[in-house]
Amino acid sequence: MNRRICIVSPGNLASNPRVLKEADALHGAGYDVTAVVCDYTEELRDFDDKITAKVPWTVVRVPRPLGERAISIVADRLARIIAGTGARVPVVLAGYAHGGPVSALRRAALAVPADLYIAHYTAGLAAAAPVARHHRAMLGFDAEDFHSGEGGDGPGEAFRMKMVETIEATNLPSCAYVTAASPLIGKAYATRYGLASTTVLNVFPLDLATASTCAGAASGEATSLRVYWFSQTIGLDRGLQTFLQAMTRTRTRVTFDVRGGNQWGGGDRLMALARDLGIGDRVSLLPKAPPDQMVVLAAAYDVGLSLELESTENRRLCLGNKIFTYLLAGLPVVMSDTPAQCNLAPDLGAAAILVSLSDPDTIAAALDRLASSPGALAEAKSVAFRLSRDRYNWNVEKNALLRAVAEAFARREGGPACKQ
Repeated sequence: MNRRICIVSPGNLASNPRVLKEADALHGAGYDVTAVVCDYTEELRDFDDKITAKVPWTVVRVPRPLGERAISIVADRLARIIAGTGARVPVVLAGYAHGGPVSALRRAALAVPADLYIAHYTAGLAAAAPVARHHRAMLGFDAEDFHSGEGGDGPGEAFRMKMVETIEATNLPSCAYVTAASPLIGKAYATRYGLASTTVLNVFPLDLATASTCAGAASGEATSLRVYWFSQTIGLDRGLQTFLQAMTRTRTRVTFDVRGGNQWGGGDRLMALARDLGIGDRVSLLPKAPPDQMVVLAAAYDVGLSLELESTENRRLCLGNKIFTYLLAGLPVVMSDTPAQCNLAPDLGAAAILVSLSDPDTIAAALDRLASSPGALAEAKSVAFRLSRDRYNWNVEKNALLRAVAEAFARREGGPACKQ
């Protein structure tokens, strides 16, 4: 019988390319893979339908249960009462208090017998850990972010992070392996919990880059730059306002296309700012697109943006999938100078342009330098293209994941499924 793996993740399939790549890689290596995911976001449902219809592994889509929000509110109040007495909040209660589809994911995963359960995100970890114990299976965890470092300054954030730490501290030591989406995220988990991890970057398969990608990488005009940014949601906490200010200070004509969901009004506010700055005619909002189209869509531009504010510890440590999407599309990346992106930049050479979000003038100067030197821009694109083909792609990076999983199964032979 094939070794069985169950991936447990909150959110829709289309919102997490990392789950798709993981499932594809494990299925291709001969594992029997089932992904238990949520079916919560209506605007992504059609994308999920198309993905589910073509993947060779099994997908279980979990609908939103009635009363989920009410349960979370009650659990939060009870957890606060317990924490106020100085007692430790039980990990099950911490999962409910943190919020998310913990109970729904756990019930669905419980019906999928497996030898290894791989959890994504905090809700996935809270759901998958008891299921792994129930089935006497191994538990793995993929840290796409440093979740206990995601808290901001808002009301209730400190307590929410305490609940995350309770879930992590209880369950991560029982993991057969941990993967992390950046070296600094792995180091942060090692410092906080004494855990070793394997870095698996947010890169993408080479087959997502088509011939049109190559054409995009070679295009561009010496007197203008086409700049691109994308995300699931257009937010005002991603440094985009600073970039708009920089656009007003360039000698070069810079156009800026922003792709993502506008459900919270972030795109509308961004466009209002662009109009106020007198550049509304050079900024455009674009709708969400399927994950497998993101590389080809990026290839139509000259430069990609990966701007991270240092508003949380996680933002300082993460390497987003934008970076590697742009590289695969043959684009150089303008990156804000967070610790994680500063660490990566030397490896990217001419394909990385580090900037400070506190200084729009330096961003403008960097854009003007690229536009005023067609040779420099062509070299930056060439380096990006070459790096993505030689190193920063899923065809290479998936081997780190496959080794971690294979070693976990090898250690399991003759021993318990997971430490209790």
